[in-house]
Amino acid sequence: MTTQDTPDTAPGLDATRYRFTADPADVDRATVHRWLSEHSYWAHGRARAVQDAAIDGSLCFGVLERATGRQVAFARVVTDGATFAWLCDVFVEESERGNGVGTGLVAGVVAHLERLGLGRVLLATADAHGLYERFDFTPLPQPTRYMVRTREQQLDPPAR
Repeated sequence: MTTQDTPDTAPGLDATRYRFTADPADVDRATVHRWLSEHSYWAHGRARAVQDAAIDGSLCFGVLERATGRQVAFARVVTDGATFAWLCDVFVEESERGNGVGTGLVAGVVAHLERLGLGRVLLATADAHGLYERFDFTPLPQPTRYMVRTREQQLDPPAR
């Protein structure tokens, strides 16, 4: 599935004011980096090169103002495109919160992923459970089966 297969509207999004996008060329990388590295609890301090590498290796989605083209929301999905996806880096600019932008962004992402027929989509959130529950996300049914390996985030991506 290509980004051209994704409509520019999403359920719950004011289509006269906003445009949903899955086109990687629409990502305002500087804005996304500023949001995540300065204003998120999960990616605070993330290096720009690391963020750019994450964007390059993922499906990226956004909400843009139609009138100006300004990016007002972002989400990233890490996926194999066949069986699994991880929804992450969901962020809505503070001034746009409460306008249905987050709901529209997640609705558009979920609609895109539905067309892939994935068996499992995971995410982690500290404070937006209610939003994701509207899209049938639930706590892990068997959390004892899941494990994680974590380490400090690198300041710069490894040399390739």
